Amino acid sequence: MFFLLGGQEKKARKAERQARTSDATARIREVFLAGRFPVVTTHQVEGRRIAKVLGLVCCRGFDSEEAFFGMAGRAMNKGAQAIVGYNENVAFHPDGSKYFSCFGTAVMFEYDPADPEALPIMLQQKFRAQEQLSALNEVI
Repeated sequence: MFFLLGGQEKKARKAERQARTSDATARIREVFLAGRFPVVTTHQVEGRRIAKVLGLVCCRGFDSEEAFFGMAGRAMNKGAQAIVGYNENVAFHPDGSKYFSCFGTAVMFEYDPADPEALPIMLQQKFRAQEQLSALNEVI
């Protein structure tokens, strides 16, 4: 009976992990739908020059959105500004379930000082927070 103990703790940790994942997915979805993180099937993004290739990013799951936004989240965590060469696969199982795989290449663009959106999203958030903090310090 020892193996039955601790089941509530395990369920609580799993629920907490799912809550963090859904929050992160919501933020990634918001950035993608706002058009600030392009995902393209071609090997370049029109009007932008690729400065650095960060590598392959991929994600799998039983839900297509889970796989897609998981892949985008992994790219953003690497500091990517876009994904090029995007591809996805679907595996159909005999029991009727589907298994999705999404992959692409995470890239960074050349810096353009005239474009405030040219910085990676993580750095944009950092600079916005610094600007807000300095504005608060000026008021005080």
